[in-house]
Amino acid sequence: MVKADYWDVDDAQVIEKTGKPLAHWEGVLDRLGAASAKSNDVVAHLQSAHGVPRYWARTLTTRYLRARERA
Repeated sequence: MVKADYWDVDDAQVIEKTGKPLAHWEGVLDRLGAASAKSNDVVAHLQSAHGVPRYWARTLTTRYLRARERA
């Protein structure tokens, strides 16, 4: 089972692993239309177009989608 705070990452962690802050990735995901896309397609896009490691592509995608669900 995944811990409740598993997707709760901060800028420092994201910058260390991807080179960019959370706000950058949120903008990328907004422009991509990630809220209405299949999550696996979004993860694949982050990996192929932006060089994000798979774990972090999944983390960013899930974090983004969960935040949109709460909004």
